Amino acid sequence: MLPVMVTDMGAGRRPRRARSLEMLAGRRLEYVRLGHAFVLSFTGGGQVLVETAVQLATPGSGQIVAEPGEQPSDALATLLGDEVASARTGDGGELTISFTSGAEVLICPHADVESWAVTSPDGFLIVCLAGGETATWGEEA
Repeated sequence: MLPVMVTDMGAGRRPRRARSLEMLAGRRLEYVRLGHAFVLSFTGGGQVLVETAVQLATPGSGQIVAEPGEQPSDALATLLGDEVASARTGDGGELTISFTSGAEVLICPHADVESWAVTSPDGFLIVCLAGGETATWGEEA
């Protein structure tokens, strides 16, 4: 896994608490980059970087676990063009992205590595640090 390496950059650590990431709502998934990390890019410039396993639940198809790596799963590509209905973090550091199709992506925190990060073009960044604590920079638009 590729470390995001942000823990020593003066992050504004905040206690674990659920929060809505409204900046992704209404955005369509434009492309998915597969590799040692997944990158989900949305219209308007928002991105989600994922360095751990992703649980993808889709109506009628059940649940799939996609993992980045040498031979990553391309299951997330089935969401291309789908619109985000909601996105939020949970108290434990998990990130849930729900799509208008009924599909849902769940990224759980990892004990040893930063599991996910969400960025926006205006400089907002939220990262799930090892163990599930989140750190943020900037203000969410």
